[in-house]
Amino acid sequence: MKLTMIGAGYVGLVSGVCFSEYGFDVTCVDVDTDRIGRLQRGEVLIYEAGLDELMARNMQAGRLSFSEDIGGAVAEADVVLLAVGTPSRRGDGEADLSYVYAAGRQIAPHLKQGAVVVTKSTVVPGTNRQVRRIIAEERPGLDFSVASNPEFLREGAAVEDFMHPNRVVIGVHDQRGEEVMRALYRPLSLREAPLVITTLENAELIKYAANSFLAMKVTFINEVADLCEQIGGDVQVVAQAIGLDNRIGAKFLHPGPGYGGSCFPKDTRAFVATGNRFGARQRLIETAVEVNEARIGTMVRKIAEALETTEGKSVAVLGLAFKPNTDDVREAPSLAIIPALQAAGATVRAHDPAAMERARNELEDVEWSDSPYAAAEGADAVIILTEWNAYRALDLERLKTAMAGRLIVDLRNIYKPQEMQAAGFTYVSVGRAVGRVAEADFAHGRRQESGA
Repeated sequence: MKLTMIGAGYVGLVSGVCFSEYGFDVTCVDVDTDRIGRLQRGEVLIYEAGLDELMARNMQAGRLSFSEDIGGAVAEADVVLLAVGTPSRRGDGEADLSYVYAAGRQIAPHLKQGAVVVTKSTVVPGTNRQVRRIIAEERPGLDFSVASNPEFLREGAAVEDFMHPNRVVIGVHDQRGEEVMRALYRPLSLREAPLVITTLENAELIKYAANSFLAMKVTFINEVADLCEQIGGDVQVVAQAIGLDNRIGAKFLHPGPGYGGSCFPKDTRAFVATGNRFGARQRLIETAVEVNEARIGTMVRKIAEALETTEGKSVAVLGLAFKPNTDDVREAPSLAIIPALQAAGATVRAHDPAAMERARNELEDVEWSDSPYAAAEGADAVIILTEWNAYRALDLERLKTAMAGRLIVDLRNIYKPQEMQAAGFTYVSVGRAVGRVAEADFAHGRRQESGA
């Protein structure tokens, strides 16, 4: 079975490479000629664990190729997958589906009889049926199927998620589409990954509902963190305890500066807009969006209060990507926090293990450093924005020697307050009242030891 992937960005590249690893003949197509040229030379354009090895192996085996020739690639394909962007539309938060519809029109003249067109992009309910109408209008009499196959790839673990998914969601409108999609994912049968076969609309909605629910967990624990700071609690103890309830689960209960990245912000906005459009308001998600958008301001105030005065201060920022193990800075907290600190009179030196090149295109007047210690040189404060492993075991004495001040603002809670205080730092974190943490940790430890 021959596959053509329309779009060689994050989703398209990871999906295309992984499908070729299954043994399919895959061609990834993109209108960006520079991107295609670099991919043809074997350059991996995103930071994703394991992707470079898979891409090189499958290119060498002849199963994976990259092309600008959409017509030629589509004409040979049994399955054409659409993996183009669906950014938030300005003003109303709706998903901008113009790229999806344009791709439908572009592939229509070249589709062969019996082809299956699969939407990998995150799209609102009704989009796949509209794609079907567009293709039918462009090619009257063409026999083809459409399917919805939303991706659930976590950046930083996308290859693992593709190869070992906890479920695969497939929306279909006819029997042929279902049979082809089952064949596409047959390599996962040995791993017993559940296939959820449903309607087009259900598949479209599942993606938005899942991301919105997870985003709501993030905003929930951030509000709990604010309460913990006021009452002298420890949000990490609270989060761990409620996460042990298997009805809730521990994931996405990590307080910080709010969710970012390429999915949660735009998907929650689109979910809210879709609810409004159909007269079924999603009020919980509306509130989650509002809370998350206000979170950056709360974090900036936390930093400013810890500094006492921001004017003239030198600040080292550790972490620019929206999460670790990726170079993605889309809607990352760093893109809002750094300009806010600069506007308040601070100078910023920054470091990130992977995302500095992308951040250079988004941030101005930042001094880029090749290590966390270089970033901390002469700094009045160090601010941890991304919980990279490289920051979890810093040489605290070396850090203290490099700094002019002693303030650490840890917005990811990767250190223990009592340890940082013992090392001579003024330590500020999220949702943890320093004076009571030792007592809370001691009590928690005793409960675990006793088996209570």
